[in-house]
Amino acid sequence: MATKGAKTPKKKTASSKAETKKSSKKPSLEAKLEELTHSVEQEKEKFLRLFAEFENFKKRTAKERLELFKTANQEVIASLIPVLDDFNRANQQIENGAETVDIDGFKLIYNKFSEVLKSSGLSSTTAKIGDAFDAEFHEAITQIPAPTEAEKGKIIDIVETGYQLGDRIIRYPKVVVGQ
Repeated sequence: MATKGAKTPKKKTASSKAETKKSSKKPSLEAKLEELTHSVEQEKEKFLRLFAEFENFKKRTAKERLELFKTANQEVIASLIPVLDDFNRANQQIENGAETVDIDGFKLIYNKFSEVLKSSGLSSTTAKIGDAFDAEFHEAITQIPAPTEAEKGKIIDIVETGYQLGDRIIRYPKVVVGQ
């Protein structure tokens, strides 16, 4: 028989096994939680960096767009300067006492000016007298009674020529329409 002072080893019961399982799961759950928290922090940092990079991209592209507009205008203006010089020379000749106006000189300047604008992509619209009026492509400044029945709704006169830059109309032709 066992003596009173000696302790007998305890048998592991189901409840003690559950306690050891809980204690072994607890560190792994805490580790997973810590790992997930770290992962979320990394993703949050990536998101913030990406967002900041996108904001910088927007600012940079807006600045580049402004620079592009400036340089596009600069090229057109620079190509028009020789035409301005020719007009200045013609005006000086007139002021110096030339009694007759050199019409050929002004025609040359006009042709040079037209060529510079054409090379920049400018062309006149194709509105003609007798064409049907279309509000999408023409600007009616007035309507007059049509001389004949066939000219109703048609262009009677073109007051100002329209211009387009590429495919985009930048000034609509101003026309008189028969009513």
